Amino acid sequence: MSTETTPFRIAVPQQQLDELNRRLDETRWPDADPGAGWAQGIPLDYTRELAGYWRHGYDWRAQEARLNSFPQFRTEIDGHNVHFVHVRSPEPGALALVLTHGWPGSIVEFLEVIGPLTDPVAHGGDAADAFHVVVPTIPGYGLSGPAVGWSTARAARAWAQLMARLGYDRYAAHGEDTGAAISRELAVIDAEHVVAIHVTMIASATVTAETADPADPGEQRALARAQRAQYELGAYAMLQASRPQTLSYALTDSPVGQMAWIVERFKDWTDSANAPEDAVDRDAMLTNVMIYWLNATAGSSARYYYEGAATWGRPEPETDVPVAVAVMPHDLGIPVRRIAERNHNIVRWTEFDRGGHFAAMEEPDLIIEDLRATFREYRV
Repeated sequence: MSTETTPFRIAVPQQQLDELNRRLDETRWPDADPGAGWAQGIPLDYTRELAGYWRHGYDWRAQEARLNSFPQFRTEIDGHNVHFVHVRSPEPGALALVLTHGWPGSIVEFLEVIGPLTDPVAHGGDAADAFHVVVPTIPGYGLSGPAVGWSTARAARAWAQLMARLGYDRYAAHGEDTGAAISRELAVIDAEHVVAIHVTMIASATVTAETADPADPGEQRALARAQRAQYELGAYAMLQASRPQTLSYALTDSPVGQMAWIVERFKDWTDSANAPEDAVDRDAMLTNVMIYWLNATAGSSARYYYEGAATWGRPEPETDVPVAVAVMPHDLGIPVRRIAERNHNIVRWTEFDRGGHFAAMEEPDLIIEDLRATFREYRV
């Protein structure tokens, strides 16, 4: 196995973009209940309008150039070519930080935070808060390409190898969604090198009707969110955990299907009232969709749910690595500190009044400041 890291640039052949446009033009549209709004899923009128913008207004080449403005690489780890962004800080005392996206996210989640984290002085911050930033693409997702047999534990082992290969003996980790689970695994398997982690989700720290404190308003809000996730918003997870292959045929063949499957999550899980664009930039959201579509990773990314379903709800192994949690009020699930403390070394717990699942994309300023504050005492 090669241990080289090779520079990488995104260069999508025009033929692939022409094929996408043809498929968008030839979309076979379903009927819809005109009065349903978002209650039955992503509305037909909104979907047609967004698909029309994707076809005629969205500029992939501009987005491709923006992605390529960040130094990207590939390296073989555990038999797979792993894609990653690596931006070294100009500050000599910077701490290494690995940022991990989730599903249905990508490196697009972190584009707004890379600059302020790596070069805080240029963004009005303190040089002492600088990070060397590594943003990998999870194998099976987007720019790392399709993969079979990967799980959050296997991805965490790959991240430990990646950080060592890049020469980082001490590093911190942040993750959202699947990235939070991978960061949590890193705290277990690479504790001698991970100084602390920062996450926006701890799946096992949500509450149920049996475990929520009836006298605690915060826990009751978390319970209401958990019950909505289970009974209304969780169908996607059950399908990906049980039949990812069947789903993959539709999403890999239909760009509108892939778009709808992802964009609905942006509506359900973000701090948005009428449409996901209330919370995230439309072009950034479509770039995220494009990364899945162009690399045909709908099925392989969904398989992480299949691989992980057997352990859903079980507490993670204990870790002494310091853990900071950023609680976003509109996330799919809201962790409860009392439960998280059972098997985590919680050193910081910040409950924000805005933001949702794609925290670094929705509220980059909040996440930047929370990351800086979290890791200040772990730099030496």
